[in-house]
Amino acid sequence: MPKSKVRKKDSSAPPVARRTPVEAKAVGPSHPIYVVVMLGLMVVGLLWLVVNYLAGPQIPFMAELGAWNFAIGFAFMIIGLLMTMKWR
Repeated sequence: MPKSKVRKKDSSAPPVARRTPVEAKAVGPSHPIYVVVMLGLMVVGLLWLVVNYLAGPQIPFMAELGAWNFAIGFAFMIIGLLMTMKWR
């Protein structure tokens, strides 16, 4: 079986940068209100689930929601956790 030809690499010229460099903006720390809202949402979600477990059937609007209470509690917590990604 014949051997394939080996291609020669042209290594005489370095690769040319095709993008122009962009300076990043200097970003400061997050506002304290942002941190309070972020932590507050996580705590509200946790409290919603705890109240649902302990007194859910006795609270009329929580009893009507049924299994949606889990979605509400976890939604609060997930929104708070997603906010942590923008926290500086």
